[in-house]
Amino acid sequence: MLPQDPFILLSFVNTQLRDRFPSLEALCDDYGITSSELTAKLTAAGFRYDRSQNQFR
Repeated sequence: MLPQDPFILLSFVNTQLRDRFPSLEALCDDYGITSSELTAKLTAAGFRYDRSQNQFR
């Protein structure tokens, strides 16, 4: 289960992307969420996914 608070979610997702997953799609597949759902949650909090860095900023 992913954290619901957007700032905790940001930290969790970026840590997972750094340590475990080579892409956003791989993370989403493992956690059973679509990349568009996850991106929408973090975009609503003001963050954007940077594919070249494989993280949200």
